[in-house]
Amino acid sequence: MSYYLVKIAVTTLLIVLISEIAKRSTLIGAILASVPIVSVLAMIWLYIDTRDIDRVSTLATSVFWLVLPSLALFIVLPVLLKQGLNFYLSLGAAIAVTVGCYWLMVYVLHYFGIKL
Repeated sequence: MSYYLVKIAVTTLLIVLISEIAKRSTLIGAILASVPIVSVLAMIWLYIDTRDIDRVSTLATSVFWLVLPSLALFIVLPVLLKQGLNFYLSLGAAIAVTVGCYWLMVYVLHYFGIKL
């Protein structure tokens, strides 16, 4: 149980740290947020938990393919905010578009025989 608490604490601490840094410098916050910290942590935790390099490799490949549709959020959100839409409405719409992009990516990859 303490191992899970360590995982939660480390992951939470990094997210809070990045958001606090972003308050002072959006550039540094963006750099830190763009580094795939969550993905790296997920791969570390998966390896520690399973010692299965094939699973880690599959996770890394899946993350690669799914980073592409996730970029929709970072395109749609600022466009909607600049149009004067409420933050939460903009965020919800950007997330909805991103979910649609994820679905489309998974469908296209499946069509071409790529399994995630």
